[in-house]
Amino acid sequence: MAEIIGLPGVEGAVLSGPDGLSLESYGHYTELLAAELTALRAVFERAARPNGLGQVSRVAVTAETLEIVAVASGPYTAAAALTRGIDTRGAQQALARLALQLSLPGAGNAR
Repeated sequence: MAEIIGLPGVEGAVLSGPDGLSLESYGHYTELLAAELTALRAVFERAARPNGLGQVSRVAVTAETLEIVAVASGPYTAAAALTRGIDTRGAQQALARLALQLSLPGAGNAR
């Protein structure tokens, strides 16, 4: 999570479990972000399943003041809330690396 926190424009970052509770967090919006992104992920997965699209791996939402990028890995969702207008590529790459770490064998035991 430390790599994400240090990126320009990051206002909040969160790692949540399947229940929507925050496992790790930094900054603003984290409790709401954890719960809502877990719910949003479930909605997208329910929509994707009957259409044969597979599991959702990334979600991006743009709001009036924030850009939110979330990556799913197994039961976890990692997300960053960035100031709108900031280039999100760095956050997307950092979240993808975190998702890869979470998917490695034994990663669930490290928490």
